[in-house]
Amino acid sequence: MARPRKTGGAVYPRKGSAFLWVRYRDPDGQIVKESAATVDRQEVERFLRKRLEARDDGILHSVLSGKKITFDEWLDWFLEMRSKPPFRSEKTHLQNLRIAKLLRPFFGSTRLSDISPEAIERYLRRRLKSGRRVPMKFGTDIRGPIRPMTVHQEFRVLKRIFNVAVKQKRLATNPCSSVEFPVPVRNTTRKPHFMTATEQKQIEFWAPNHLKHVITIISEMGLRPYKELMPMKKSQLDLENSIIHIPDSKTPSGVGDMPMTELAREAFRAQMEETRGSEYLFPSTSKRAQKPFISSLKTTWRATLRRSGVPYFPIYHLRHTFASRLSAGGVSDNFVTLMLRQDDSQVFKRYSQAKLNMMREALAQIDRSANERGPSFGTDRPN
Repeated sequence: MARPRKTGGAVYPRKGSAFLWVRYRDPDGQIVKESAATVDRQEVERFLRKRLEARDDGILHSVLSGKKITFDEWLDWFLEMRSKPPFRSEKTHLQNLRIAKLLRPFFGSTRLSDISPEAIERYLRRRLKSGRRVPMKFGTDIRGPIRPMTVHQEFRVLKRIFNVAVKQKRLATNPCSSVEFPVPVRNTTRKPHFMTATEQKQIEFWAPNHLKHVITIISEMGLRPYKELMPMKKSQLDLENSIIHIPDSKTPSGVGDMPMTELAREAFRAQMEETRGSEYLFPSTSKRAQKPFISSLKTTWRATLRRSGVPYFPIYHLRHTFASRLSAGGVSDNFVTLMLRQDDSQVFKRYSQAKLNMMREALAQIDRSANERGPSFGTDRPN
């Protein structure tokens, strides 16, 4: 009687390779040998278990086919199947197309499974040393070093591309997960501006009516300006019950009904009165507009801030103001996150400045002569 085949696989060092390898049989009984791309024994054994599970689940062939796919081929699939709406917004897709032009020359002909963390780090370092290209009328001009946040955005897109490859069983692990970004990016991001009540009065005084209503609504409700508010139809409003319906948002938790404050309700009502005859709350007045609603407020917003004498800040920062005002009113962090309709509660840390101001106010209440008085506070004297 023949000896039964060993179906559990094995881990072994291969001559001439810096990594450990695994050996196992596929569903047809053929021996498959693969590099685990690591020398960590536990990681290699975990890699082998995933391969055996894929074999037992009948998806091993699709997993192994990823070893033959080049980055160019996978990038084309990603841009067509996972980058366009409804998976991502049109704006995100355009961003992915721009970053794809930068990724192709470096990774293009390389097999997907051969892209290592070291190769990704080489790409990031090369990009950080490159200059910022500015399109000119007669060519391209190089102006100063590229910002780390720009390269980090490319890294996030690359990580997303590999994450989809892992979900599609084309890769066992994401090589970006082992990469540490070469430079800190926390201090390179623009700090949010928190609009004061005085600034709001100044801005609204110089703002056209539709922008004045936008400022009130976002600072009172925290709506995303371009994803939720500007495309809004009047049918989404229920002024009698002070509720709006948001059918599409940046995150799944952003979809649903949201109550409105009295100030927001009056702003909605005034805007509806001013745009009679249109189904949109903020209809476009330009005949050349690609969309039936106002899709950008940048020019009007910048001009209004200049006239009001308030230093420039993006209109999206009104959302930060909303979160900060909620927190200052005593609303808990978890509920502020709920009102912002975010998937990640850690995002709140970037939105709210009120806690720092509240701590400063508490420190201002320190009674520095308390220890000179007798024990008349009602608390026990320290041991």
